Formats: sequence, structure tokens, C-alpha cells
Amino acid sequence: MNATVKSLGIDKLQLEDRLALVQEIWDGIAETEAVALTLEQRDELERRIDADDADPADVLSWDEARAIALANIRR
Repeated sequence: MNATVKSLGIDKLQLEDRLALVQEIWDGIAETEAVALTLEQRDELERRIDADDADPADVLSWDEARAIALANIRR
């Protein structure tokens, strides 16, 4: 049997709990380095790193970004 959102009961979780679960799953995938980047993706990441290095104050904290995302979802 394949695991599904319903069979695992994930559809019954609160939004914040589902987002935390997604983050935990993604962290587990990222730790295995199973996700290979294309050359275009690497170039884009380098561009973004360079832009951040040029203006490091032009950022949001994780808490700020998460609050904005959650507010937008609840609209």
C-alpha cells in the first residue's frame, strides 16, 4: 500500500503542523544530498549568493518570512 496524505492522517493536522512536517521531510531529503542541481540552478544560486553578499541587510529573518507566508495562506 502506498502512503497517502489521508492514509497517514496528515490531512487532519493543523496548517502549522503540516508545514513543520514538510520542512522535516525536506531536511531529511536534503541531508542525503539526493537532489542534484542543474547547471542553471547552480548559476542561479551563485547569483543570489552574490546579490546577498552585495547587500546583506536586504533580507528577512526566517520568523518574518514564515509569518508573511502564513498570513498569506490564511487570507
